[in-house]
Amino acid sequence: MPIYEYYCYECRKRVNIFYRSFTEVDNATPECPACASRRLHRLVSRVAVLKSDERRMENLEDPSFMAGLENEDPRAMAQLMRKMSDEMGEPLDAEMNEVLGRLEAGESPDAIEQAIPELAGSAPDDTTTNDPLAAE
Repeated sequence: MPIYEYYCYECRKRVNIFYRSFTEVDNATPECPACASRRLHRLVSRVAVLKSDERRMENLEDPSFMAGLENEDPRAMAQLMRKMSDEMGEPLDAEMNEVLGRLEAGESPDAIEQAIPELAGSAPDDTTTNDPLAAE
């Protein structure tokens, strides 16, 4: 089922029109579903390119990232983490965005961990352990 995207000159909306077949596309005069106008301009739609996990990981193998990591540059760490998020299609939550923002500002990971102790999984003065075997 082809889906075409159009811009309507009357209502100034971007609209999608679904067709049952490619033959129907050739024979149809598109009509805006919002205002019924026929003054439409066909747009080039965005496409998604599927990549394997292996290909995504290859995209992360940029030597410039590794140089920054070897120098323990927090900005390089943040850049790599953002790129990993983009490549893997995993959005960052608000807390992670805050951490990456601090790294991009040059703050050290240790300073961030002290400022946001819940990142390490414990409260600021929590000396207890979550390891059930530690009590033995």
